[in-house]
Amino acid sequence: MSAFSSMHCPPSYSINGGKDRSFISSVSPRFSVPAKAKVFVQSPGNSHQNAVLMQDGAVAAKVSPVEKETPVEKLKGDLLSITSSKEWDEKVGFDINENESTVSITVVGASGDLAKKKIFPALFALYYEGCLPKHFTIYGYARSKMTDVELRNMVSKTLTCRIDKRENCGEKMDEFLKRCFYHSGQYDSEENFAQLDKKLKEHEGGRVSNRLFYLSIPPNIFINAVKCASTSASSGNGWTRVIVEKPFGRDSESSAALTTALKQYLNEDQIFRIDHYLGKELVENLSVLRFSNLIFEPLWSRQFIRNVQLIFSEDFGTEGRGGYFDHYGIIRDIMQNHLLQILALFAMETPVSLDAEDIRNEKVKVLRSMRPLQLEDVVIGQYKSHTKGGVTYPAYTDDKTVPKDSLTPTFAAAALFIDNARWDGVPFLMKAGKALHNKRAEIRVQFRHVPGNLYNRKFGTDLDQATNELVIRVQPDEAIYLKINNKVPGLGMRLDRSNLNLHYAARYSKEIPDAYERLLLDAIEGERRLFIRSDELDAAWSLFTPVLAELEEKKIVPEYYPYGSRGPVGAHYLAARYNVRWGDLGVEQST
Repeated sequence: MSAFSSMHCPPSYSINGGKDRSFISSVSPRFSVPAKAKVFVQSPGNSHQNAVLMQDGAVAAKVSPVEKETPVEKLKGDLLSITSSKEWDEKVGFDINENESTVSITVVGASGDLAKKKIFPALFALYYEGCLPKHFTIYGYARSKMTDVELRNMVSKTLTCRIDKRENCGEKMDEFLKRCFYHSGQYDSEENFAQLDKKLKEHEGGRVSNRLFYLSIPPNIFINAVKCASTSASSGNGWTRVIVEKPFGRDSESSAALTTALKQYLNEDQIFRIDHYLGKELVENLSVLRFSNLIFEPLWSRQFIRNVQLIFSEDFGTEGRGGYFDHYGIIRDIMQNHLLQILALFAMETPVSLDAEDIRNEKVKVLRSMRPLQLEDVVIGQYKSHTKGGVTYPAYTDDKTVPKDSLTPTFAAAALFIDNARWDGVPFLMKAGKALHNKRAEIRVQFRHVPGNLYNRKFGTDLDQATNELVIRVQPDEAIYLKINNKVPGLGMRLDRSNLNLHYAARYSKEIPDAYERLLLDAIEGERRLFIRSDELDAAWSLFTPVLAELEEKKIVPEYYPYGSRGPVGAHYLAARYNVRWGDLGVEQST
């Protein structure tokens, strides 16, 4: 499915490699010939093809006048008397369900937060929009003991309807929950997965079975679950796909080991490594903005762009997730995947087409053109306790799940470079942190100064104030705006900096789908454009592994910054070294 139509979902829709959207419906017990019907051409070897497939899915015999009854014509007459699908199967000698397909979605780790807060709500949203196939089943799988009813009660607490689509919300929820079931089992038990397979087959009812497994489980049990699902619960006559959540290892070595282990049981095209940031609306819009607007593509190079900034900040700390976070840190958690993936999409050359492999090929070229990150181009920080407005906010090491002497960074800033003809010498600055002054994720493109600018004197000595800047705000409050210089109305010549603004909430009444909705739909359809390929993952880790190893070997102490601040001062020195000022320093009103 192309980038321009991945969320267009017709009312009824089947899964056949993401290409075929037609269903053959179940046989109707009553037959009549409609005004418009699809007629199968007679074939000597297939007498059942003298039948009419109606628009509503019913099957009727093709009626034609006969003068003398032949064996074939006798079969036609017999078909007219059929009153049940069972009789049809007996007469024609085949099961029409074999021509239908069904999708079984198994959420492995169904009792976890990710499943409850993101995966099940996303699946419901797809169902409400009519994006799931006619025949689908959702199974939760986890070690917790739970009944189908208990799973449905758990899931129902997190389901919501879109603001712009409230009609029949309760009815749709009930219909969706009836398709949800639960099976308790161990993640390393082939016997438990075989029991799941038996249950899935009961729901599939002889149709072509396509199966999607979503691994919402810790990475240390990925391989066991994949092995059991592959050997005991994979589809026998359709496709089997597995969605794997990050982290994809801790470094190049562990990532390669994970990939090798996965490929013992799965082919590369069965593995869908998910990075939910790639499913966000504004990240998806990057290629549209650049490749379908003439004003941007000619400017997208070192000739006109001075620097690019990728900024991620959260206004809260680890809050109970410290045990997991302390094992990875902010560089592995955010920079090596989310921000680097956005950078690759931003900087890639024009792909041959919108095909997944063409796009991923270009992303890999960008990653392989980048210099390995050096320690002097990295600043790390860790938030400390801070009291503001009478409220005391905890330090990172105050989290009971974090060691008191932990040096794990909760903030990092880095300068990266792409050594190719388009981007040579342009600094790509990344900044990511927790417990900062606000929550945001954005891309900021600062253009070069206008050579010989006639109005330099009007801006004084601070030429940065006169620089054009394109801002793509990924979250929250999605927007794209371009900063331009213009004259303030009046008799004098006073210049002002204003925004040409596309504010999504003001421009579009439709609620923006959650990233998991888009990615789940793409996985069901077999669209891999927004998923990470193994060589892409290898190239990404090769950039960060050396500096991560150096940080840990030398036990570099992070710079401490107060909870709720703008982060370590060292980040500003890093930017200044490349004659860059962070674009998020001031409070902006872009709307």
